[in-house]
Amino acid sequence: MQTKENAKLENNNHKIVDYDAVLDAEFGAVGTEERAKHEAEAKAFYAGQLLLQARREAGVSQSELASRVGTNKSYISKIENGVVEPGVGLYSRLMEALGMRLEVVSAFAM
Repeated sequence: MQTKENAKLENNNHKIVDYDAVLDAEFGAVGTEERAKHEAEAKAFYAGQLLLQARREAGVSQSELASRVGTNKSYISKIENGVVEPGVGLYSRLMEALGMRLEVVSAFAM
């Protein structure tokens, strides 16, 4: 399926000169309500994809993971698909149930 982003990349030989400009054109400028909405959706999707990858690598089903953390398979599916974004506590329990650790690192310490 051809998306706007793919069409833009094809038109400039797959070279992104200024990705911020692409995002601004597609989702509005930084600080706008529309941009904030899309950034929140992208973060939820990304968090869900991290969980999905970790779960698959651990060889654990959605049902088994749900049982380990006290929720249901449907909720795990919603998280993995970016439909809902769990709180930090649940996300941490999910990662721990998969043998992983969630680390918080200061961006200012670099």
